[in-house]
Amino acid sequence: MPDIPLSPYRAASARRRGIGIALFLAVIAAGVIYVIDHLVVDLRAVRESSALPFILLALALLIALGFEFVNGFHDTANAVATVIYTNSLDPHLAVAWSGAWNFIGVLVSSGAVAFGILQLLPVELILQVGSGAGFAMVFALLIAAIVWNLGTWYFGLPSSSSHTLVGSIIGVGIMNQFISGPSGTSGVDWDQAAGVGKALLFSPVVGFVMAALLLLVLKLLVRVPALYAEPKANQAPPLWIRTLLILTCTGVSFAHGSNDGQKGMGLIMLILIGVVPTAYALNKAVTPEQTAAFVVVAREASATLGRYAHGTPPDNARAEVEAFVRTRQLTPATLPALRQLTDTIGDQVALSGSMATVPDAIVDNVRNNMYVASEAIRLLQKAKAPEMSPGDARVLDTFRKQMDHSTKFIPTWVKVAVALALGLGTMVGWKRIVVTVGEKIGKQHLTYGQGASAEAVAMITIGMADVYGLPVSTTHVLASGVAGTMAANGSGLQWGTVRNLVLAWVLTLPASIALAAGLYWMFRQVI
Repeated sequence: MPDIPLSPYRAASARRRGIGIALFLAVIAAGVIYVIDHLVVDLRAVRESSALPFILLALALLIALGFEFVNGFHDTANAVATVIYTNSLDPHLAVAWSGAWNFIGVLVSSGAVAFGILQLLPVELILQVGSGAGFAMVFALLIAAIVWNLGTWYFGLPSSSSHTLVGSIIGVGIMNQFISGPSGTSGVDWDQAAGVGKALLFSPVVGFVMAALLLLVLKLLVRVPALYAEPKANQAPPLWIRTLLILTCTGVSFAHGSNDGQKGMGLIMLILIGVVPTAYALNKAVTPEQTAAFVVVAREASATLGRYAHGTPPDNARAEVEAFVRTRQLTPATLPALRQLTDTIGDQVALSGSMATVPDAIVDNVRNNMYVASEAIRLLQKAKAPEMSPGDARVLDTFRKQMDHSTKFIPTWVKVAVALALGLGTMVGWKRIVVTVGEKIGKQHLTYGQGASAEAVAMITIGMADVYGLPVSTTHVLASGVAGTMAANGSGLQWGTVRNLVLAWVLTLPASIALAAGLYWMFRQVI
């Protein structure tokens, strides 16, 4: 039989698919080479007599990147759902395009979301992440998040990876406090958890309302029937509609990378610090000039604290400051201890000359000193205790930011690895989520205008959350945005799907808390 020529649309689609696959594979290959090369360079100077730390590092990194891979099933798939469902881009090209903008979003992210989530963890586990309890924490919360995400993905439910990870962290904190009993160890930072919870709670409401309003405004101002029509099978929309949908997909992908992409990065940094502190405990990109400025600011901060600290510092200054960070209880010894800890930090850094040359024997101690002092200053500023002049408050704030720059950093190769994991996850798991978003939320199929409205609102909402360092769920914002456009359009909602989405949203927190708590208890017995 003679070959039947492909239709122009199918031929163009096949070409785009080929281009997309080739581009995607090229990016993956380049990224993997980059990550391995930089990791090897960083570890080359590490002196370990045993291979065990490197085995633990490989296992922990594999699990952390596995979480980001599964995250791609859920959250990143939402970014490409509308362009794929409306035939605006071939799926393979859409994933490659979204992955590129996720990568750019990850690269320009501040890290505020990553380290904001880590503030939920018990302080002693962060300081001793290289201990058995620290590894139990990392393994428990990541595995719990992966298990729940895989379960909801299997049923095609757009569950939230952000919600799951936060629940897992809370579960670890609760179990840590339960195991330790009345020993003074900390559990969950409930103030920080409340802030994160509000962001996760209100962002879907914002998505629903704002997407509905945007669609109504769009229908009022842009009276083009084609924009509000259902996608036609195997047929691309008009060019200007395609451009609109690709732009909103680009915006959501960028915002997702700058927010959701950070959530695993902070945990990866904890793993690196715990296993190979000599390579990752301090930011070696801080120059000698910046180090000299750091020492000057430390001296100024000490003098400032001296105006408010009365009394003799305790024998163990850091233990006193750690107690304040855990309990939030300011005692007469807290400020003298914080001043002495500040002097210790300044002396340690001054003697080294730069962050890159801090001796291996004390690098972990210097990092922990900085972390505790930074958290203490943050909590003092939040509580406005003691009352300080604006100038004194600025000095302490500058010192805190410089310590954060030295300890709360994310190497570029970590960002590249996370971006690759997100992209691969999207490539494998996008179909189930695309069908749910396009056909199962409303009683009618998703139109071009509805998809553009929902994605525009998701892009703006996630972008604003990133500015304030708040973790939000791309899944929740976009799914609720689609539901809002269906309600505004009078399309009706499939209440079975909505019920399942709400049920998944409600159950995610308690389920991930219970999973992580149980796994943490089990791993504590083993490790």
